[in-house]
Amino acid sequence: MLPADARLRRSEEFRAVMRGGVRAGRRRLVLHALAESGERKKAGFVVSKAVGNSVVRHRVSRRLRHLVADRLGTLPDSCALVVRALPPAAGASSAELGSDLDAALRRLKLAGATSAAPEAPRDSNGRTV
Repeated sequence: MLPADARLRRSEEFRAVMRGGVRAGRRRLVLHALAESGERKKAGFVVSKAVGNSVVRHRVSRRLRHLVADRLGTLPDSCALVVRALPPAAGASSAELGSDLDAALRRLKLAGATSAAPEAPRDSNGRTV
């Protein structure tokens, strides 16, 4: 589970990430990320009524919270995320949500950013030398 101190809680925090950060959209979710200095890793979730009734929204939110908790260790130390669920997330499995989340993290170059090994040098044809 995502620790309480790793959650975005105030609307000002959500607003700062969504307006000041970068964004990557997928079919079922949109990921907003902001590299903050001096803050620990934090995540917040936005699941609107467009996704479904309260039962569906809470199911989607629980799935997303669990998926982000598993990936929190791979994020840079001063990163804040907002995961915004889109209506297709209502019928998605955890695996589908996870693949969308991973794709968005890769697009923002956040997945494994703290433990990424340096890339091997390559020649002009793209082969490792």
